[in-house]
Amino acid sequence: MLELIKRITNVETAEIHDNLTLPYELRMRGRLRTTTETSQDVGLFLDRGPVLRDGDLLQARTGEIIRVRAAEEPVVTARIEAGLPLARLCYHLGNRHVSLAIGEDKQGSWIRFPPDHVLEELAERLGAVLVRHTAPFDPEPGAYAQAGQASGHHGHGHAHAH
Repeated sequence: MLELIKRITNVETAEIHDNLTLPYELRMRGRLRTTTETSQDVGLFLDRGPVLRDGDLLQARTGEIIRVRAAEEPVVTARIEAGLPLARLCYHLGNRHVSLAIGEDKQGSWIRFPPDHVLEELAERLGAVLVRHTAPFDPEPGAYAQAGQASGHHGHGHAHAH
């Protein structure tokens, strides 16, 4: 079994040994046993921390580099006009502490989330057009996660009395 122990960056494509395709639920884990696209057994032995993102690179104890891919999974894509309607939809869905992917393509702005009839009803009430399908789900990491990674702290800006 290949032991994946380190998150790395800036690697030439030719150096990538294999791909590891995982749904969002499994990309949140630091410990996992699974297989790569070429059926190689791998184990994740990573520090607790950020969710693995589509395109992230992991290095094995023996040096091999494995690229993480977001798996296709059931999602709901809510399409809505950019600007205030998009901001309002993001606010109301985010206020329910659900993971959201936010994007834009040639068809316009969209928000993607796991299927949930309550969230779907809310999105429709706010004017979104919904499409239920399968697609890679790679949600926003969140401002606290980004700030915590950059500063080495846990993400909010006040002191704690210890």
